[in-house]
Amino acid sequence: MAGLFGSATTASAAAANSTTGDISKDVALSNPPEDSISDISFSPQSEHLAVASWDKKVRIYEINAQGGSEGKALFEHEGPVLSCCWSKDGTKVVGGGADKAARLLDLGAGATTAQQVAAHDQPVRCVRMIDVPGQAAPVLVTGSWDKTVKYWDLRQPNPVASVGCQERVYSIDSKNNLLVIGTADRYINIVNLDKPSEFYKTMQSPLKWQTRVVTCFSDSSGFAVGSIEGRCAIQYVEEKDSSSNFSFKCHRQAPPNTRDISNVYSVNAISFHPVHGTFSTAGSDGTFHFWDKDAKHRLKGYPEVGGTISSTAFNRGGNIFAYAVSYDWSKGYSVNTPQSVNKVMLHAVQGDECKPRPKAVKR
Repeated sequence: MAGLFGSATTASAAAANSTTGDISKDVALSNPPEDSISDISFSPQSEHLAVASWDKKVRIYEINAQGGSEGKALFEHEGPVLSCCWSKDGTKVVGGGADKAARLLDLGAGATTAQQVAAHDQPVRCVRMIDVPGQAAPVLVTGSWDKTVKYWDLRQPNPVASVGCQERVYSIDSKNNLLVIGTADRYINIVNLDKPSEFYKTMQSPLKWQTRVVTCFSDSSGFAVGSIEGRCAIQYVEEKDSSSNFSFKCHRQAPPNTRDISNVYSVNAISFHPVHGTFSTAGSDGTFHFWDKDAKHRLKGYPEVGGTISSTAFNRGGNIFAYAVSYDWSKGYSVNTPQSVNKVMLHAVQGDECKPRPKAVKR
């Protein structure tokens, strides 16, 4: 892709070396949702972005090389949509919502209305499309506030498997054979998809406060956890790697002219770069940052974007970073006003912004 989101490195040497990133050239998505944006997800096969919103819709946009965008499709739920994802082949989009259902739009077949493909007793908080060994067709995973995770073969009306969790499901992510489930009361359940109906390992979050997000590493050796206390944890699955586990503070701000006081903000979104394995955090302080977990180093921090960030995503090539600026309800209903911003911004990843630090050569 040429143009603003092309592969050409246009950042100056000074900008590349600075730890403060530039958002002045970020481009807004055309015709965004009218209500709070809950989730965004890029197609793994093309430059299409799905956007889930509290206005009961999932919208699909096409992004061009100049950062321009055009709405291509949408489908509706019967309540706020809390999550969205794509099939691995990029032909289908799934939404999960407060109507206790997951719904699928088959773009490859030219469908214009969505079909219900999953049901729960409470709102569906998370949806992910996965490949399960031994299953010929892709499988949809749904996590709900009814404390269950269900697996659905899209050709069948009933789940092929269901797993009970300790508490309400808040976040799910999957990479290769790894599925990670974050619930209320700080439980984290790890599933090896060779045996999808049982927990490979269960643990309490290493963070002391409520889990907001879990995201798998690019190599599926572990996962990152974000919590409401302005802290992120890096956690490996296997005990042999436990010496590499750590947590760090982020999304905290010291008020002017004060000492020993920090305003602490929620970490709402964590996204791993598909090429470099570095990752982003974004939060209710309205900032996002890029990090290198192996070097335990922040690569770039960015200025406030004008509102809380509710969701983030890298595109398949890692040259576009999308972030949703939308009220996350972290300060209650009274702060939500008709003037609250709802937009999705596209940030062109330039130069070394997301590249890991060079490893020091041991003499």
